[in-house]
Amino acid sequence: MHDGPVVILTGASGGIGAAVAGWLGNIGAAVTLLARSEKKLEIVAKDVITRGGKARVFAADVADPQACQKAVDATINHFTRLDALINVAGTIEPLGSIATVDPFVWQKNLAINLCGPFYLCRAALGALRLQKGRIVNVSSGASEKSIQGASAYCVAKAGLNHFTRVLAAEEKEITAIAVRPGVVDTPMQAFLRKKGPLAMPPETAAYYQSLKVEGRLEPPWIPARSIVWLATQAPPSFSGRFVNYDDADIMQPARKRFQEKL
Repeated sequence: MHDGPVVILTGASGGIGAAVAGWLGNIGAAVTLLARSEKKLEIVAKDVITRGGKARVFAADVADPQACQKAVDATINHFTRLDALINVAGTIEPLGSIATVDPFVWQKNLAINLCGPFYLCRAALGALRLQKGRIVNVSSGASEKSIQGASAYCVAKAGLNHFTRVLAAEEKEITAIAVRPGVVDTPMQAFLRKKGPLAMPPETAAYYQSLKVEGRLEPPWIPARSIVWLATQAPPSFSGRFVNYDDADIMQPARKRFQEKL
């Protein structure tokens, strides 16, 4: 048995996911860290343990429904329960116009950004019902914008928002939330700066360049703190909502609950 919250975290090998793992370690959580790179996950696991949490590494692709089921089963078998699921794993690829983009890579984007959270949610529902647990799906402002050259990402995140609403309507015992993490200094932003000029309109590519140059990217630990608050403290009234990480009713209690900086 474990006294702290038991959480499955996807996309845990870097960026926002690794920062979420750090905050979970700070509150003594037991975390199953899921991503494709076992080597990177091992580094994050050591950080979680150093901070006072417990960590298990599960190297898998969220686009594989059987792997998602195995991750949930392994978590429950080891920690005996599940209190929260945080779906961070995502990809921006492919970049390119609808007319030219590779349809198989486009489909892979939806498999990771939309189907992955579905697979994990579906596998975890039984355990989460028992705990009246929480699901946090990390979405994007792109879910409400038409970003030329990023159609798959926009569509997948819009779908994730509505999936969260339907999930909340069906599962009354679970609090299901989608969250916009803002523009964050992660490898995804680095990829946009590198590949955007080759696949997006000049003004769109220039926007992503300017975010870095002008210092407008958030460090990952800031939205990660809000995400952990949502996964451990969010009231049932939040269920079905698409929220912003910096909403006052999220960021303020998150800052009060956790320390100022990771």
